[in-house]
Parts: sequence; structure tokens; C-alpha cells
Amino acid sequence: MSDTHHILWLNFLQLYVSMAGITGEDCFHSQKLPDKLSLHGTKLDLSRCNITKLQPSIFQTYLNLQILDLSYNALEELDFSVFQYIPVLQKLDISYNKLQTINCNTLQYIRGITHLNMSYNYFDTMFLCKEFASLTKLRHLGLSARRIGRHDFLSISHQELDTIFLGLEHLQLYEPGSLQMLNTKKLHVVLPEMLTNSTLLLYDDFNISTTLEISHLQCDETCDLIIGDIIQKSKISNLILRDITIPWNEMGKILQISWHSSVEHLFIYSFTFIKNFNYIPFDFSEGSLKSLTIENVIPQVFLHSSEKHPLTLFSDMIIKNLTISNAELTHLPCPGENNIFQSLILTNNKITDGIFTQCQTLSSIQYLNFQNNILERLSSIASMTTMMKTLKHLDVSLNRLYYDFSATCEWSQSLLFLNLSRNKISDSIFNCLPNNLEVLDLSSNQILSIGKGVTHLKSLKELYLPSNQLSHIPDCGFFSKNLMYLNIDENFIQSPSMEQLTKCQNVKQIIVGNNKYQCNCELKAFISTAEVLQGNLIGWPQSFICEYPQELKGLILKDFHPSEISCNIFILLGLIVGTMVLLLIIMFFLCKYFDVPWYIRMILQWLRRKYRLKNRNNEESIIGKCFHAFISYSQQDYEWVQNSLIPNLEKGDNSIKICHHVRDFIPGRTIIENIINSIEKSYKSIFVLSPNFVQNPIPQYLIPNKYSQLKAVMKRKTYMEWPKEKDTINSKK
Repeated sequence: MSDTHHILWLNFLQLYVSMAGITGEDCFHSQKLPDKLSLHGTKLDLSRCNITKLQPSIFQTYLNLQILDLSYNALEELDFSVFQYIPVLQKLDISYNKLQTINCNTLQYIRGITHLNMSYNYFDTMFLCKEFASLTKLRHLGLSARRIGRHDFLSISHQELDTIFLGLEHLQLYEPGSLQMLNTKKLHVVLPEMLTNSTLLLYDDFNISTTLEISHLQCDETCDLIIGDIIQKSKISNLILRDITIPWNEMGKILQISWHSSVEHLFIYSFTFIKNFNYIPFDFSEGSLKSLTIENVIPQVFLHSSEKHPLTLFSDMIIKNLTISNAELTHLPCPGENNIFQSLILTNNKITDGIFTQCQTLSSIQYLNFQNNILERLSSIASMTTMMKTLKHLDVSLNRLYYDFSATCEWSQSLLFLNLSRNKISDSIFNCLPNNLEVLDLSSNQILSIGKGVTHLKSLKELYLPSNQLSHIPDCGFFSKNLMYLNIDENFIQSPSMEQLTKCQNVKQIIVGNNKYQCNCELKAFISTAEVLQGNLIGWPQSFICEYPQELKGLILKDFHPSEISCNIFILLGLIVGTMVLLLIIMFFLCKYFDVPWYIRMILQWLRRKYRLKNRNNEESIIGKCFHAFISYSQQDYEWVQNSLIPNLEKGDNSIKICHHVRDFIPGRTIIENIINSIEKSYKSIFVLSPNFVQNPIPQYLIPNKYSQLKAVMKRKTYMEWPKEKDTINSKK
């Protein structure tokens, strides 16, 4: 939200402050300010805003409001007419205020209310006026008071509620039978800290509903034994004990009493046991209890002196379902032969690999959960299950499990669901899996790849592999045809191929999003295939995002469209080869036009000559010389050279010997070889630069730039012009 919008909303809420009597600025600077200002939403949270009073106009703009939280404020009185502009209001929480009275005549404005929490206020009595009878849709009611009278609940006695909460920590007076007026499926009572006739209150509690939750049960030595008679004579089937602190042996008594009562399901939450920790003899005959759940145990005593372990009390119970969670449990004895356990949940404890070793009595177990313990050797867990012929579901997630190749790996053949997520499992796990699995969860492990090791899982229907280290989509050809669900979310898959995805087209649901995709040409075919199979790809296209390169990070794969030239190797090669051929052709014509080959040959010959001269001394340079000069001329000047130039140079006395190609070239050799050989055997070379030779007159200013090398030679070397008159010779530099 921008600063401007924030100021506008702040001014808007300050307007409400003036009307509602909000004395502090708690709501202004709270991080949940946007929730409080959702004018078009269905929920408004105004808790902890120090509100002292509400005015009718405050909720005029909240026409769609269904849930309103006004708890933890400072309201002292409440007129329900303030809610007349909220016709669809269903849930109202006004707990933890300072209310002493309410205006009953205005209850008509909340007739559609289903949840009303008025607990923990300053009500002296729990009397509900007759107007509460108009709240026909009310299903959940929360109340608190210092005194409870026999007729306090008369107005709602004809209504069957789902839940009634009674916060009775500060109850001072209770009239016996008062709670008998209530008609509810579940009653939750927080016991008073001090009440002389608490037994009568408990008696009424246990005879109102089928589900009873009791909180804040505490005793140091011996709890009131009459609770046994109360439970045994009650009609409750679900008993919930929360936030209790009692000696271990008193807990045993409650379990024994519940065993011989109508209670079928017993839940104990936040249990602190004190004083002692010894085995408690137990009578398991004629019990109706089907399940026991104990969570969040805080033991104050750890050592025991009894011959039998105290926890044998639980392992010997003849019940179908046992849950002991977050109890610092390190061990549970093997159950007796008469056990009927179908479900054992021992999560969030400190159980080790030795659990149920060689235990042959769990013949009816179907569900076993060891989540979040300190199990390490997978082979030990596998061996444990071989004795459990009916086990179908095993959860050993969030442990320290690994598989050692050298260990034997045998599983119960009845196992259908196996959860090995969040362990230290590597690729070797596929050599240690039950054959008949239908659901396998290997999430959050260290798996790099999946090979042929999965081919023996013929019944596999669901495979979970998110948050591993996979670099490509597994080859679905290795999987059973029964595989319907494959999850490889959040791995290291960067460039999945079209072939890999096509092989998985028979899998009805594939989750392969949230990987680190490298958006390049290799991904183009995959994207096209994904568009075709998008009905199978869960999360397409929203969860398929480019991670690399950096300039494409955050781009949805569906919107990635690389050019055809950059991705088609044949087009790219054709373009490169065509360009090279064109350049070669252009270079060829340029070279032809500017006589580049001639200049190159000249330079090479010159370099070669320089090299030879550099490596020869004067004596060596004389050795092998057969001619004083080699003469080069245009063929059109042959007559002049033959009849005039050579005779004048040689003079007939052999003092100067000229190399002339007509008489001195060696037959059988190429012209180039003869020219080079003649130049090397001659001290000098004579070039007859006639008009026929250069096709132009000899003066430098008339020599075309094309013959720049010739110009350079004429600047550095001495040459002679043959005179028209025989007796005149001009020498120039």
C-alpha cells in the first residue's frame, strides 16, 4: 500500500475511532491493518484495539461481513443494534472484554448468528434472557460467570447446540442440576480453581453430552475418587482431558475407570505427570474403549523401580487405536498376544531402531506411524515389518534413515503405502523397497536419479519425489502402467526433454513445476509437448518459471519463444556457410581486380630472396653464379632485344654473359622454375621496361597506381632509358 493510500485509510479508521471510542492507536500501527480495512471482505478483525464503545453507524459499510472479532478489548456494555447493518453476520467473538450486561431487546439484530462467544467477561451470573430463544441458528456458544443458577439456561434448553464452552476458572457458586438444562453435542468446561461442590458440577458435566472436554484438572496427591462413579454412570462416548497435572498412578486410575465406562475414545492433551512412575496393574476385561490418544506429555519423573516397565500399561491395552505423540518416548514394549492394535501412532518421540524387534504379536496392525523420531537403519525397519502380516501403511518420515547395500532388506508383503520422506535416502533405496507398494513417498531426500530399480514395483500408483536432486524427468518406461500420479516438484531439473515428457503421457497427473528451468533452445520442444499434455501437467503454466539465464528469470515457460534461426542447427549452419561462400566470392573478385595474387607472389619471392641473401656470405653469393645478368622483356620486344640489346652488352668478347631464355632455359622445367633459377644464377636482373612491358610510357607520373611496386622500385634503383639515338644513353635515379 502506498503512503497516500495508507494515509487515506488511516484517516478513514480515525473517523471510526471517533465513533467507536477507540482510545489507543493500537489498530493504526498494527501489522494486520489491511485485515481491519477489508471493507468488501467477509472477515473483520478488531481484536486488541482497546475499544470501549460501539456506535450503530460503525458497520454501515460492512454489508458482506460474516465474521467479526472484537475480543480482547474494553467493552463494558453492548447494544446488538450496532450490527443491524450486517444481515449476514454469522460469527461474533466478544470474549475477553469487560461486559457486565447486554441489551437483550436488541438480540433480534443477530438472529442469523451461528457462533457467539461471550466468555471471560465480567458477568456475575450466567442467566440467559428469554430473547436468546430467537437465536434459532445458534450452534456454538461460549459463556463465563461467577455464579450459575438452575434456571440460567432455560431459554436455550429446547435448542440442540453443537458446542458449548464454559470458562469457569472464577466460578464461586454452582447450583446442582443447572447444567442439566443444556442440550449440546459437545461440552467444554474449564474447571474452577476453587469450588466446594465441584463433584456435583462434574456429575452434571458427564451427563449432558456425548462429547465432554475438561480442562485444567490438577491434583498433587489423590484426585477425588468420586470421579470414578461419575464417569461410570455417564453417557459420554468421547472424553477429552486437556491441560492436566496429576500423579502417574492417578492417570492410571482415570484410564481404568474410563475402561469400564461408556467412553469409547479418550483424548489426553498437555499431560504433566508427577510424583511417581511405576507399573500400574490394569484390569482389561469388559472394556468399551476403542482408542486412546495422548499428546504433549511433560514427564517430571523418569526413573521407575517396578519390575515391569510402566509403559507396558499402554502396550497391553486391548484397543484398536493407540496414539502417543510428543511424549519423549524412547521405547514401547512389544504388545501381548491378546492385543488387537490396528493403528499405532508414535510420532514426535525419541524412538530408535530397536522398536518392536522380533515382535510377533502385532498380527492385526494395519497402520504404523513413527514420524519424527531418531530411526536410522532402513534395513532394521524393514526387518521389523516382516512379522506384521496385515500392515498396509507405514510412515517413517522425518527420521535419519539411510540404506546400507550390505544389509539384508526384507519387507512385509502386505505393505501398500510407505512414507520415507525427509530422511537421508539416496538412489540405493530402489534396491530396498516392498514389491507390492501402491503409494511411495520419497520427498525431501538425496535422490539423484531413478533407474531400472523401480521396475519390480508392478502395483505402484503414486510416486512422490519433490525436493530431491533430480536433474531430469525419470524414464516413465521403467514404471508400472498403473502409475497415475508422479510428483517431481522442486528438484534441479533445468532442461527437460520432449522425449522424457512424452514417455510419461500415460501418467494422469504429473507435477514437475517449481524447478530451475534453463530457458534455451533445448526447452522449446518440451514446451510444445507440455502444451499438448497440459491436462496431465498439474500447475501448468503458472509453476513453470525460467530460472536461467538471468535476463529471463521469472518468465513463464509458456511465454518463452526463441527464434527459429537460433534453435535450428541446419538453418544456422546454412546461414553461416552461405555467408562464408559469399565472402569468399567477394574476396576472389576483389583480389582479381586488384591483382592481389600477383602482389602476393611478388612479396613471397622477395622475402625468399631476402632470406637467402641474408644467410649467404659474399663468397657463397659468388659461387654458383653463371651469368652477369638475367634479362626480362616483353615478347613483343624480342627482335630489339635479340639484335640490339644483347649484342651491345656482350660485345662478342664474353666479358659479360647475359642469361637469355631462348638459349639458357633448361628444357622440361616450368617457366617459373627457369625464371627463378636464372635470377639466382645471375648477379643482376635487367628489365626492359618498354611500352609493351608496362603498356604505357615509362615516366613515373604516367605509371598507373596499379603498379605501385614498380614505382617504388624506380624510386630506389637506377634505371636507364634506351636513347632513340644510338650514341646517347641517359642514366636516371
